[in-house]
Amino acid sequence: MQVALKNMQGQEVGTVELADAIFAAEINPTLMHQALVRQLANKHLGTHKTKTRGEVRGGGAKPWRQKGTGRARQGTIRAPQWAGGGVVFGPRPRSYRKNMPRKMRRAALRSALSLKASSDQLIVLDDLQLEQPRTRAVAEMLDALEAGRSALLLLPDANPNVELSARNLPNVKTLRANYLNIRDLLGFETVIVPQQALTVIESFLADQDVVKE
Repeated sequence: MQVALKNMQGQEVGTVELADAIFAAEINPTLMHQALVRQLANKHLGTHKTKTRGEVRGGGAKPWRQKGTGRARQGTIRAPQWAGGGVVFGPRPRSYRKNMPRKMRRAALRSALSLKASSDQLIVLDDLQLEQPRTRAVAEMLDALEAGRSALLLLPDANPNVELSARNLPNVKTLRANYLNIRDLLGFETVIVPQQALTVIESFLADQDVVKE
């Protein structure tokens, strides 16, 4: 598929051919949802923990004798019904990790990129370079490109000037193309990709599942 190629001033300077296998693939909402749930679950540390009655400090002695006081029978002041006592069925450390085959993860990325391309939310730039860090330059570029409420800038490699310029802008994120993930793709309205970043994306998202004879 062909899309317009723009410069940083928002002007069309030509067209660029996008790989149909990546940017015109079948859109699979179920697969994208599964990949997103996996990424969010794997980010969950699972270090939450409460103490049971056997772990809280104190409570070793019986608070009063069993009979004859007119009060309920108690064996320890660290039982769950006491203030400062242990917690019943509280959270314990656990792993929330979910597994997903690499082919499915990459298929989900192709599906998300195809969704962006079909919704006119993918902008391809001829180049993205700044001589020095300048937030206003990135803000003016986003206005010229009509990037919408939020934008994801994909970079082919480390670009300190662009990264420093964009980090002060709300709802704007820079990301190296080889770290492309489903959460950022779906979390930003517009994806801005320089031509050099396209090469990086195509290098690891190209369909390699075809058996060669």
